[in-house]
Amino acid sequence: MTQRLSAQIDFLKRADRLKSVNRANALLDQSRPENAAEHSWQLALWALVLEPVAGPDVNIDRVIKMLLLHDLVEIIVGDHPIHLKTDWKALELAEQTAAEELFGMLPTDQATTFLALWQEFEADTTPDAKFAKVLDRSQPMFQVLCAERPNPEHLAVVNDNLKQGRAAYLQQAFPDAYNLAQALLNGGKLETSELSLRLGFLSETDQLKSVQRASRLLYDDRFENSAEHSWHIMLFAWVLSEYAAPSVSVNRALRMLLLHDIVEIDAGDHPIHGQVDHAAQAAEELAAAQRLFGMLPEVQNQEFMSIWQEFEQAESPDACFAKAIDRFQTPVGNLETGGGSWIDYNVTYEQIHSRVGTVIIPGAPALWAWLDPLLRGYFSETAEG
Repeated sequence: MTQRLSAQIDFLKRADRLKSVNRANALLDQSRPENAAEHSWQLALWALVLEPVAGPDVNIDRVIKMLLLHDLVEIIVGDHPIHLKTDWKALELAEQTAAEELFGMLPTDQATTFLALWQEFEADTTPDAKFAKVLDRSQPMFQVLCAERPNPEHLAVVNDNLKQGRAAYLQQAFPDAYNLAQALLNGGKLETSELSLRLGFLSETDQLKSVQRASRLLYDDRFENSAEHSWHIMLFAWVLSEYAAPSVSVNRALRMLLLHDIVEIDAGDHPIHGQVDHAAQAAEELAAAQRLFGMLPEVQNQEFMSIWQEFEQAESPDACFAKAIDRFQTPVGNLETGGGSWIDYNVTYEQIHSRVGTVIIPGAPALWAWLDPLLRGYFSETAEG
């Protein structure tokens, strides 16, 4: 098991590089370019929120997984904006090679599964892939159109994309998105629709990309944000799902992790090794959940609130596994970066065991069995140094 798990961890550490791949799009507040990891998280959120319009032949949990994977090849080939001249055939071949390299880091059974799902998305022929592609072509437009002060150059790209680019087909494939985009672009009347009822919430969640965490990226000297963190731990949960209890629904755990940090838009991030008033934090996060999920239609408001509360309570098997993964990712990163946030907060092994181990052990004991010797080794060397 150790060799298999180590290969899986190596893949997950390599995936961290997606957080440093900048896209042509900017955040809604225009403060910086968006990166491909936080884009992937937001697309997964779009899939979950728009599940009611997906159609009976679409499996949203598969769509979410496709969107978690779809841009990983950009670690190697980079982002290629649709409005720039590109040899698309050459890029297609380069992306296939990149996918084989990246997913080839995983054990053979997972490598085959992940590569097949990525290829399904690229082929765009199955109902799941078609819906995933529709979202991938819709969301970036609304990220431009919903900005308070949209970039004029980006507006021009959206306009051209709707008229004669990749988004033109949305007029038939997703008329709700096409008509709403046209109305926002041209200052027309916004008709009430399933998308328009949810667009306020989806736009609000862009702010999670600006919530800074205490942990740093593995390959870049900056702090991680909560949106890219949410994407990464979803990938962790999926890749490491075999270490969950047999009763765990990994798809439900992924939904929990997709939503779990949205409350930080209002409540901020609270590092587990910092000085925190836990009662005050819980009250702030509950109020945030009520406000944010309250922006959705009532049925989804209740559904998302229930999922979020289940995660927070960490009593069900699904929530225990999701919590374990949420605690597991940061130590893996800190070990890779020579201590990371442990140095900032003067953390001891005993604190790690108390605040991290006691959460990982109930939800994924095999992961703690792999991690604990590495932790002991790091803190032993630190004490000797």
